[in-house]
Amino acid sequence: MRASSTDGVELEVHDLGGDGPTLLIAHATGMCGGAYLPLAAGLRSRFHVWALDFRAHGRSTVPASGELAWPGMIDDVLTVVDALGDGPVAAIGHSMGGACLMGAELRRPGTVARAFLFEPIIVPSGFDVPGGPNPMAAAARRRRPGFPSRADALYRYASRPPLGTWRADALHAYVEHGFTELPDGTVALACTPEHEARVFEGSGKPLIRDMGAVSTPVVVAYGARDLGPSPASFAPLVAEALPHGEGRRYAHLDHFGPFQDPDTLAADALAFLAP
Repeated sequence: MRASSTDGVELEVHDLGGDGPTLLIAHATGMCGGAYLPLAAGLRSRFHVWALDFRAHGRSTVPASGELAWPGMIDDVLTVVDALGDGPVAAIGHSMGGACLMGAELRRPGTVARAFLFEPIIVPSGFDVPGGPNPMAAAARRRRPGFPSRADALYRYASRPPLGTWRADALHAYVEHGFTELPDGTVALACTPEHEARVFEGSGKPLIRDMGAVSTPVVVAYGARDLGPSPASFAPLVAEALPHGEGRRYAHLDHFGPFQDPDTLAADALAFLAP
């Protein structure tokens, strides 16, 4: 399904199957909706699962202005919820996707009925200063933009961290849906390294101080394998700031948890989200 968002963006919305009320999956920076197929498999018994590709990701288009600030990503969430026509929706958000789900609920209360978020990028005031050094953006710009084939991409990613820690079917789903085929037969990242970097640098990220206005019941899940300041270190603060927030720690996961153990996270999300 396609949906028209702001700034001339055309969004791809993936039907990941299932029966029941709508559940929307919102992906992390640099990822795409189709990469969450293994997670969706554990949710279809109770929900009809959908996943969007945010602007400049997957099969969605780049904004006409070239701007990749986070309020535009929040526009994308609201556009998709309206297009699905079944709000308020249950939702799962990973990293940027989790932050944008909360941003959508802040902007338009009643958008999200319940949410299971894995390490949402909801930050303390002053932590992410526009124009300041951003190691995630720097790392994104170093990413290899393409490969001779999907098989080559899969082999490279599986043989080294961080993607080598993913479960095989999740990595396959990312390579299948996160690349585009070029006329010469090679494949390129659908979210280019430059676009990924600009999303990391983008302004307008939701702030922890604003979460007190969100009345939605929310689980804020996080891993324990990342050291130093990280989305995992912020997660307990986000859970505490939410009036109906609950933090859950997963000792065996890092920031890529939904791709490392989709079965456990799907079961826990289902128990929390299912009516």
